[in-house]
Amino acid sequence: MNEWFPKRTLGSLPAEAAAQYGDREALCCNGRRCSFRQFSADVDRAARALLALGVQRGDKVSLWLPNRPEWLHLMFGILKVGAVLVPLNTRLRSADLQYVLKQSNTSTLIATDRFGPSDALSILQELFPDLGRAARGHESRLDWPAQGYPDLARLVLVGAPPVAGTSAWSGALAAGERIGESALAERAAAVSPDDLALILYTSGTTGFPKGVMHAHAMVRNMTDHASRMGVTRSDVILMYLPLFHVFGFTEGPLISMLTGARQVLTETFSAEEALDLVAAERVTLMHGFDTHFKDLLEEQERRPRDVVSLRTGLCAAGMHNSTPIAVRTNRTLLRTMTAFGMSECSVGACLSFLDSSAEQRCETSGYPAPGYELRVVDPETGSVQPPGVPGELLVRGYMVMQGYYRKPEETARAVDAEGWLHTGDMALLRPDGYLRFMGRYKDMLKVGGENVDPMEVEAFLLGHPAIQQVAIVAYPDARLNEVGVAFVLPRPGFKLAEAEVLAFCKGKIASFKIPRRAVFVEELPMTSSGKIQKAKLRDWAKENLEPAPP
Repeated sequence: MNEWFPKRTLGSLPAEAAAQYGDREALCCNGRRCSFRQFSADVDRAARALLALGVQRGDKVSLWLPNRPEWLHLMFGILKVGAVLVPLNTRLRSADLQYVLKQSNTSTLIATDRFGPSDALSILQELFPDLGRAARGHESRLDWPAQGYPDLARLVLVGAPPVAGTSAWSGALAAGERIGESALAERAAAVSPDDLALILYTSGTTGFPKGVMHAHAMVRNMTDHASRMGVTRSDVILMYLPLFHVFGFTEGPLISMLTGARQVLTETFSAEEALDLVAAERVTLMHGFDTHFKDLLEEQERRPRDVVSLRTGLCAAGMHNSTPIAVRTNRTLLRTMTAFGMSECSVGACLSFLDSSAEQRCETSGYPAPGYELRVVDPETGSVQPPGVPGELLVRGYMVMQGYYRKPEETARAVDAEGWLHTGDMALLRPDGYLRFMGRYKDMLKVGGENVDPMEVEAFLLGHPAIQQVAIVAYPDARLNEVGVAFVLPRPGFKLAEAEVLAFCKGKIASFKIPRRAVFVEELPMTSSGKIQKAKLRDWAKENLEPAPP
């Protein structure tokens, strides 16, 4: 008997889209445009090039590239030939990159020489000291075990000048032309929907990053996701989120291939470029975190564009500090939807509806998606919390990860015997069934026995006319165990003193919620997906601040 939802593989999606949408435009990037038919042909060229390079089924292939069409061709090509895609954060530097390449057992690293102003080649040469020293004619014959990488077989450079010790992607494409269609079809037919498809490395803001393993079930996940968002072939998706992040990976290429929506891809996020593209390309879907929408709102106020084409987009809400931005976005740019997800259970665990109320879209994190169960428990006792009472969020369903790659102990701590993923997030389930994500448990403050939600205080401080961004973290206090310190990014042209920030709070919020220190910064440390790296701020506070005054 057939399953109610037939299993499909991620690598099969471009060919299916080509058959259904043909010569409709699939992708626009830096003025380059292609149809679904051409996109599928480019994916097949990439897949044959991978076969020519010697990539085997189950091999780990790491992509260390910025957003560009080749990323998409390689992404689907890797999945089509049954290899395992390992997307790498372009912000990784030598030590991080070395760890992930070894931990993932990567056999093929595909990279380029530059990411904007960053010299990627110099980082690669730091990792592989013999790179560039190999004799001509033996470009791909570097002794990788001697370089300290026993699993690595090849380094391929895309869109870069030739470097001894590497293989050129252009050469691989040429060699792939000699691979017959039957050989590719045979490899594609051997791929099972239950095979390992992706290893997504977590941000690694605390400790070493962990590789989250997923099979091909994202096909069903994103089909449900697109249906709830009402995505059709008439939609145009603006994708400035990094493709190596699960948010960009799913909302751009997967949704496009599943629905026939056109994708407009940019290398990085620029609010100015994004809004110009909305007007020029008649974009209907635009996603991001509150940090993206804050920049977009300010840019639109500076130079208004025609954004009437925007239909909806994901703006993850629920946290105190995100609600005002979500409200402003709905008033100025587009009618947002809200969602909750993470690498361990994909982006679509919760999602609001197109007809959800403004309050539900701006103050919650969405409604559970098909195939997911949610539970909020007391983190001390494990007992289920009643509606409206915060606790740790647990998630169960077909999209919960297969585990952390080569980390059985961490996997056992994260996913219990009944299949519940313990997220480490504080959340509550409302009486209407909607989730409200409240933040990471480790980000919560315990001030003299009182729980303090830093996002609540951040939202309050953002009401100060001179504050552009703020992040509050804990640092030790002899009497109260810990207190808050506010890292403040002032608005351009404004000057602030620490006393002004603290005085702004006095008499308006509870005394135990008021930060004891304010530190002014020129920028806040961010992940590539736009989240503030509070672990770095906590470490800085512990190392640099004097004990808090009484």
